[in-house]
Amino acid sequence: MFSSSFFTVFTLEGLKTPAALAFKEKNWYHKKQKKDTFHTGPPDGGEIKGELILKVTLTAPCHFGLESVLSSEVRRMDAENVQVTDGRVTFDGDEQMIARANIGLRTAERVQLVLGQFEARSFEELFQGVKRIHWEDYIGRKDAFPVKGGWSLKSQLYSIPDCQSIIKKAIVTRLQQAYGVSWFEESGSTCAVDFSIHHDQVMITMDTSGTGLHKRGYRKSSVIAPIKETLAAGIIDIAHVYPDSQLYDPFCGSGTLLIEGAMHAMRIAPGLRRRFSAEKWHWLPASVWQQERQRAFDLIRRDSTFRAWGSDIDPQAVELALHNAKQAGVDARIQVVQRDVRDFSIPVEKGVVICNPPYGERLLDLKAAQEIYRTMGKVFCQGHPHRYYVISPDMEFERSYGKTADKRRKLYNGMIPCQLYMYFKQ
Repeated sequence: MFSSSFFTVFTLEGLKTPAALAFKEKNWYHKKQKKDTFHTGPPDGGEIKGELILKVTLTAPCHFGLESVLSSEVRRMDAENVQVTDGRVTFDGDEQMIARANIGLRTAERVQLVLGQFEARSFEELFQGVKRIHWEDYIGRKDAFPVKGGWSLKSQLYSIPDCQSIIKKAIVTRLQQAYGVSWFEESGSTCAVDFSIHHDQVMITMDTSGTGLHKRGYRKSSVIAPIKETLAAGIIDIAHVYPDSQLYDPFCGSGTLLIEGAMHAMRIAPGLRRRFSAEKWHWLPASVWQQERQRAFDLIRRDSTFRAWGSDIDPQAVELALHNAKQAGVDARIQVVQRDVRDFSIPVEKGVVICNPPYGERLLDLKAAQEIYRTMGKVFCQGHPHRYYVISPDMEFERSYGKTADKRRKLYNGMIPCQLYMYFKQ
């Protein structure tokens, strides 16, 4: 079963362009005023009015444990047919969704177009399945199409390098037939291909993002063992940070949690300041990106009263946090000072504490880390109606902290399994 993964909008004048002709043998949607008429195959003859829209499937991988957060983000973007699997959310949309998802998703690692899905138990089946995809619709004669990544689990085909070679060969064979050439210089735009094989079910995708979506553009450098931006954004969402929230982080490091909190509260799209691979694709109109950036800009909550306070014992971390906050454009909402956690305090008014304390296996020996946890248990419990969210890989955290969490959630920080310990009952 093969599904097209490219969406576009064409008027009558654009129907003879290469991208428009690529619609052959695909599902057309003729949108005329308030009534939609479904067509199988391109319409033959007659005058065409209105818009022709082709829906496709996108898929977005994420940190394990953040699937529900990401699926909620996707639904808020008006995506359709949202499906959640381990470490991934798949959904349908039109060409606007390619730009909207890249610019606006906070917890996705990247956004990929699903080009084909089929079963393959042999290399021949893999080759033929990939070859049947309409690669000429997406890859220009001079475009680069590396098969960069992939994985296989519980399948007959388990050699990743061999699968990459077969997929590349199938794409080349298809494009040679389509373009009538024997060699490709691959000097143009990058159309990176990826694949996954699970229980012999193959999914072929093309990366629309380029650099991972955790690269927001504001963190050029960081202190040791920073928390990833996408994971930080997920914790911020789980902690229910609102436009009027007050956020505290006594282990702020390079300021990631503070900055992601401010961007979330003010509804600043994380990808508003960066570029994406799909912006260079010949078949995706530049106007799509312009419209979605304007949409994201219009959604910013400038009336937000959000404020964040951070501290760290390392003066270099304080300097980095302030620098990164300025790069992100939220420095007016964030204050950072050098301070030991033993001196941490919160004003009487309601606040949210979210932190990523030092890990014994990364920065300190385990005993030193647990001593910090004991200190946290003393200074955090101040009798005020605050909420506390602590991410840690230490399964004995609660014992050191001195209190059982009201709720826990399993997350991964990189490859390290962690727990998000949540305290909101006083």
